[in-house]
Amino acid sequence: MQKTFISFLIIFLFFSTEVLCQTLYLNIDGENKNETQVIDSLNYIKTHKDFFSIKSEVEFIQNTLFKKGYIENEVSEISKINDSVFATSINLKTKFNSINIYYDNGLIETSILNQISNKVFDDYFELPFQQVENALNFINSKITKDGFPFSKLNLSNISTKSKTILKADLVINSSEEKRTISNIIIKGYKKFPRSYLKHYLKIKKNQVFDLNSIKNKTKQLNDLRFANQIKSPEVLFSKDSTSLYLYLKKSQSNNFDGFLGFGTNEDTNNIEFDGYLNLSLTNNLNFGESFQLLYKSDENDQKTFDINASLPYLFKTPIGVDFQLRIFKRDSSFTTVNQSVKLHYQINSKHKIYVGLTNLESNNLLSLNTTPNIVDYNTSYYTLAYEYIKPQSDNLLFPVNSKLYFETDFGTRKQSSLSQKQTQFFIDASKIFNLNHKNSFYTRINGSLLSSDDYLENELSRFGGINSIRGFEENSLYASLYGLLNTEYRYQVSNSIYIHSITDAAYFENKILKTKEKLFGYGFGFGILTKAGIFKFNYANGKLQNQKFKLSNSKIHISLTTVF
Repeated sequence: MQKTFISFLIIFLFFSTEVLCQTLYLNIDGENKNETQVIDSLNYIKTHKDFFSIKSEVEFIQNTLFKKGYIENEVSEISKINDSVFATSINLKTKFNSINIYYDNGLIETSILNQISNKVFDDYFELPFQQVENALNFINSKITKDGFPFSKLNLSNISTKSKTILKADLVINSSEEKRTISNIIIKGYKKFPRSYLKHYLKIKKNQVFDLNSIKNKTKQLNDLRFANQIKSPEVLFSKDSTSLYLYLKKSQSNNFDGFLGFGTNEDTNNIEFDGYLNLSLTNNLNFGESFQLLYKSDENDQKTFDINASLPYLFKTPIGVDFQLRIFKRDSSFTTVNQSVKLHYQINSKHKIYVGLTNLESNNLLSLNTTPNIVDYNTSYYTLAYEYIKPQSDNLLFPVNSKLYFETDFGTRKQSSLSQKQTQFFIDASKIFNLNHKNSFYTRINGSLLSSDDYLENELSRFGGINSIRGFEENSLYASLYGLLNTEYRYQVSNSIYIHSITDAAYFENKILKTKEKLFGYGFGFGILTKAGIFKFNYANGKLQNQKFKLSNSKIHISLTTVF
């Protein structure tokens, strides 16, 4: 008896499973062969797990046909052919190809309609029927952008105009008054500099309210070094006001950077050290200001002292000011003092333009003038510059995706009783090509050109080292013209560790020495994001074009950037 019961139970479960898992088939036909072909072209789903799925698919097909212009289509009752096959038929009837929509030109501008239709008249416009839904959504978005967030559109009085053309009236429900931003409330970072709302984000009081535009603008907050957005903005509507809430957080934006480099002196074969300190302070006064201090001492007995300060949005205007003081001293040969002041205008979050004045003064420190090309001089420049920065804030190791800075200076150099017209150009551009989330390719172009009838040694550009062509001593190369290319293939082991190759190339000319040289640097490096900051290690070997490879020419550069 027990065996019989168990056998019965197994048989019951087996067949019950077969019934529960049975696949159902749907077949939809038209009233004729042509209609069936139209229905089949929709590639509807023919296999289903239950009757509810079949019914949903038939409704979906009917709605799809409606959007294609078969607005009068009729579906017959779904019939069961056998245990697994269900069938229905759809009478498509007339297909309407277009619709004439009549509108009130006092409620909607024809310039909006011209963007969706090439047949716009004084009281109606024509659309292909399949474009109606997208066109109405577009019109509604434009009305919403004009300060009517609760506007609604619909077509009424739909009727036939001809055999394949419909006509309808466009009804716009936007009875409330135009909404403008009456108040901006910042949560989280209450001391956020308000000038950035008006001039950086382009959001201000009494501005026409458009939530989509506001969301796009506030995403730019993540491009700022000193603040970011916690969550999307919210809006509180009342009868006579519209309050915008922004949720921000102050970010750590100060950083301290330094590196230690060492290599072998070719003359003495002794190890020599060089390094620098770089302190950057941003927004400590909640004004959006920045201050940078650089002190560098390298193995060529050269010292650099550099101070930069930037004050944005002075007196709540879109104009800011930048100051720079740079002092350079080469052993006991000469000193050069560079002073500049620039006014800048931030076009948007990525673009900035500059105009300013620059003054250079250099003094010969040699008691005996054994070097005739080192003399006292004073140069005054007018400066024009442009800057573009595109961040990638989601990558802590490489926060800047692309950057371009271009500057041109034109003025006069004065020495003793002589004057000389001069022009100078400078460019620094970089770009990261992200191949995928682990692999990327970094490239940088840097160059300078001094155009003059004659040249002095103490006015030439200086380059070489970790921030230009690697594998060479810091500021060991003097040029009237130079251009260099830095490339790195980068592989991110994790979100905090990466390794990279080093392939650098440079070309420079020295009009005083009448030399032209090509330089190359090869090596490798890695970076680690630690709690203290980003630690970087570079090993590079530099050589001239016709010079043999020497291991003694290798340089090791170590740096640590700390954010606080």
